[in-house]
Amino acid sequence: MDRAVLIDAYSQIFRSFYAVRALSDPKGRPVNALYIFTKLLICLEREHPGTVGAMLFDCGKVDFRLKIAPAYKANRPPMPDELKQQMPAIREMAESFGWPLLSAENYEADDLIGGFARAFPGEVLIVTSDKDLSQLVDSRVSILAPAKGSGGGFTRRGEKEVFEKFGVGPELIADYLALVGDSSDNIPGVQGIGPKSAAALLNELGPIESWIGFPDKIAGSKFSAKLAHQEELLRKNLVLVRLKTTLPDKFSDVPHALARRAPDWEKIAALCREYAFNGILRELPCQSEPEPAAETAAGGPEQLDLFAAPASAPQEGRKKPASPAKADDLPVQGSLF
Repeated sequence: MDRAVLIDAYSQIFRSFYAVRALSDPKGRPVNALYIFTKLLICLEREHPGTVGAMLFDCGKVDFRLKIAPAYKANRPPMPDELKQQMPAIREMAESFGWPLLSAENYEADDLIGGFARAFPGEVLIVTSDKDLSQLVDSRVSILAPAKGSGGGFTRRGEKEVFEKFGVGPELIADYLALVGDSSDNIPGVQGIGPKSAAALLNELGPIESWIGFPDKIAGSKFSAKLAHQEELLRKNLVLVRLKTTLPDKFSDVPHALARRAPDWEKIAALCREYAFNGILRELPCQSEPEPAAETAAGGPEQLDLFAAPASAPQEGRKKPASPAKADDLPVQGSLF
């Protein structure tokens, strides 16, 4: 059976956007996210080809989480205008590579990924930068996380790697997140409990539901004072961070929902010519000659570490390079993916 590759769409789109700044095509359109995201898709096609997979998108905030935490994700800024302008082209490029683009009302992308990972009977690779999805890792399911450093590409994260990174196994990741909170989702953690303390606490006491509400079970622990009066917060946090893994009815036919088409290389080549991605054109298997490279608009790319900037990284205060740049000439090309 073929493996399934599930892409956490916005996780990778935002990282692509913040990887390189101020990159535009000859018509002056911003193309930084589109350029890096196209490189990612080529890398996936080269290293993890297959006929099963999908790209999963959020469909707004979900009701059941907002009911228990109205401030859930309320701290997130709107999508930058420069990225909004690129989204139609990003979606068109992804579809040209044969990826189904899936979303569902009252499901976040993470929930859909969890549902498909649990429903698909074979190996699953999840392309994400989101630590929440580590709770899905098991003997069948692995994370393809963007690698840190200039080498780029992906780091495969299985059960062993999850434990090495967080200090707990995948089965305790939801408990870990409930304790430490998640500032990106506006989820407060237990005051005084950081990542190391959370791992130590869970390895000592076990999952939260085995001791929450039972003061005698934590009475002898060095964490007992910090855990006092935290039952309501922890129960709420567990609901927020646990994934909703029951798929909506429209995706009940999992093989059909995850059926990928073969990449349309001629369409991909046409899009690369449209945006003057001549270096990418030379990577494609179709016999398409690139047009002469065109200069981009003034204010060339500011090279950033793709894997260091969070999705909500601010743009204020950045310096513009003195000279313009072509997408072809980015020093990052060929090394990110």
